[in-house]
Amino acid sequence: MEIEGKIIVALPEITGVAKATGNPWKKREYVLETQETYPKKVHFDFFGERADQYPLAVGDVVRLSFDIESREYMGRWYTSVRGWKAEKVTPGGVADAPVQPFAAGAAVPPPPAVAPADASDDLPF
Repeated sequence: MEIEGKIIVALPEITGVAKATGNPWKKREYVLETQETYPKKVHFDFFGERADQYPLAVGDVVRLSFDIESREYMGRWYTSVRGWKAEKVTPGGVADAPVQPFAAGAAVPPPPAVAPADASDDLPF
């Protein structure tokens, strides 16, 4: 799954040691805010080596690829959003695509036709 938005919170790195294996682990947590009419905030994390692979800062606009996972613990369910890739983008989308200008002598498409206003049409939209 993918979502795009602006990083508004970057929480401190969390580290620990797995009880079962004794291996060290770490994760970094962030909050992303979508840039829609009604913005949504999404808390997500990068776990293990991805915590260092995708360092993000407050203010970065990113396209986040993630998985959603739920698990049960003592009769309660917990859901996490686990990021696996983050690409920085410019606001409004990727701006790296080149713009192709019209070739010299090429026909420019005409502007769309606008229907004349009808006085009998009293709808507000």
